[in-house]
Amino acid sequence: MRRPALVRPALVRLTRATSAVSAATALAVALAVALAVALAGCATDFTRPRVENSLGPVFANLYTHQQALLGHPGLTPAAVAAKASCDKGGPQVPDRGAGSDWICQLRWTDSAGKPQNGKFELQVRSNGCYQAGGPSKLVGPLTIKATTGTYVINPVFEFDGCFDTT
Repeated sequence: MRRPALVRPALVRLTRATSAVSAATALAVALAVALAVALAGCATDFTRPRVENSLGPVFANLYTHQQALLGHPGLTPAAVAAKASCDKGGPQVPDRGAGSDWICQLRWTDSAGKPQNGKFELQVRSNGCYQAGGPSKLVGPLTIKATTGTYVINPVFEFDGCFDTT
């Protein structure tokens, strides 16, 4: 009787199965590490300077459009000179990454030449675009009456913008 010979094929199958599980586990770990590295690289693209450098010009362009609708043509984005100063989530949170906790103070010159300052809340998405909303006391209500007499959507009430993520 050769019982040990019967045990050996089972042991070989068990060893092969363990090797397959170990290879699958190693592959899963390698993929997880690669994904974490890739995502860590993306998070740094959404930095405070990128958000600030996008918000000012986007707002200035939309504000000049709003003013033209209201009958104040000739105002240029350069004259509006919008500048943003942003923070993400307070002093304990790094100013980078996507999220709905971006707060920006925006300074600009209005159509009468007066300096304005308002707090804008931003939702920065992972694709490098954001949605911004500011104080209606400064930017006006959702709809405004254009010089044509029709009511139109206020372009600066709430607006979208994007920044380069490369």
